[in-house]
Amino acid sequence: MSTSHAIRHIRVTPIAFRDPPLLNAAGIHEPWALRSIIEIETASGLVGINESYGDQPMLDALAKAAPALIGLSPWALNEMENRVAALVAPPRLTASEFLGQQVSLAPGTHVSKTVAKVVSAFEVAMLDLQGQLARAPVVDLLGGSARESVPFSAYLFYKYAEHIDRPYAPDAWGEALAPQQLVAQARRMIDEYGFQSIKLKAGTLPPEQEAAGILALAQAFPGLPLRIDPNGNWTVETSLKIVRQLRGVLEYYEDPAPGLEGMAAVARECEVPLATNMVVTDFAEFRRNADMGCPVKIVLSDHHYWGGLRATQRLSTLCSTFHLGLSMHSNSHLGVSLVAMTHLCASVPQLTYACDTHYPWQDEEVIEGGRLRFEQGSLRVPAASGLGVTLDREALARLHDNYLRCGIRNRDDLGQMRKYDPSFTGRQPRF
Repeated sequence: MSTSHAIRHIRVTPIAFRDPPLLNAAGIHEPWALRSIIEIETASGLVGINESYGDQPMLDALAKAAPALIGLSPWALNEMENRVAALVAPPRLTASEFLGQQVSLAPGTHVSKTVAKVVSAFEVAMLDLQGQLARAPVVDLLGGSARESVPFSAYLFYKYAEHIDRPYAPDAWGEALAPQQLVAQARRMIDEYGFQSIKLKAGTLPPEQEAAGILALAQAFPGLPLRIDPNGNWTVETSLKIVRQLRGVLEYYEDPAPGLEGMAAVARECEVPLATNMVVTDFAEFRRNADMGCPVKIVLSDHHYWGGLRATQRLSTLCSTFHLGLSMHSNSHLGVSLVAMTHLCASVPQLTYACDTHYPWQDEEVIEGGRLRFEQGSLRVPAASGLGVTLDREALARLHDNYLRCGIRNRDDLGQMRKYDPSFTGRQPRF
């Protein structure tokens, strides 16, 4: 390796951007979403970038691992993984501690995902460097495009008109608590982005009210594939009652009941395929699902906590082997994450459903050129070298200033919801 291409510096910049008051099973989104921007610079001055989680434990893990990458080649991904694992592997939890975190935390915040998250954060930035050095887009480093563009789904939320804290002016989307408000939200999102399928985040209002929302969407958008995601907040009994009400309407049923056992109980009496980003979130859980006869039929991956783009390609191979569907989960994110997902999804032959994205909910951006443009609900794979996007330095500074001023260091949807309802517990399943 030429010494001019060796990694000489790593910068991690925490950022915050406006996030609407979106309801979910854990509570409600806080006014500011946290992310981190990772920059890996070579001795020659080339810079590879990525975007990842921005909570304090993630920032601490990145800071702990970063010095070990100095002097590495951008091509040394396996060695990077070994060094990260040696430095940030979490202490072994007791069984009760592990189960407690399994119940209370989203997959991306679980301590067991620390190594995978840090590996992914560095891997994408190193792939960006590789692409610049090879003068090829990241998708070519992953084997080439299986498709020229990647489809995404309209991601609907029940929401309040504004945050209780009123930290800034209300967002343009308005309130969505009733079925017709949900239809209006979907219509605007489809008109602006061209999405060809719809997903509803559920598990927040009474289940019958959410089922009425899906039925209203089915009537307003006949023929469009529909999904519903209660985030494990319904009992098995409720899950089966609601799916019977939605017979013939759903494309898939995402995480209706908690735990793989709960999902298996639903699967035994449900014709609609079950999807998850909660109970199959790593390769050990994939094996457990397979050992149980694959009650989960669709894995919603997320390269941020599965260990990166290459790990997700390995997951795709396993899904093909076990005849499982594959798509992608989303969280509040900006353009760097979305472009990385687009390269990944373009490289995966088996992408059986349109992917999730929170992108319409964000009104700020950190990349040059402003917001990414969808065509008929899809994003075209960038043809430029590497990821094909660069950082807008003024925007990065502004979003970092947001971080410094917002006072949030760890996401807390439960704590935020208690500002509206002090009695809210977040205990699952709620319904």
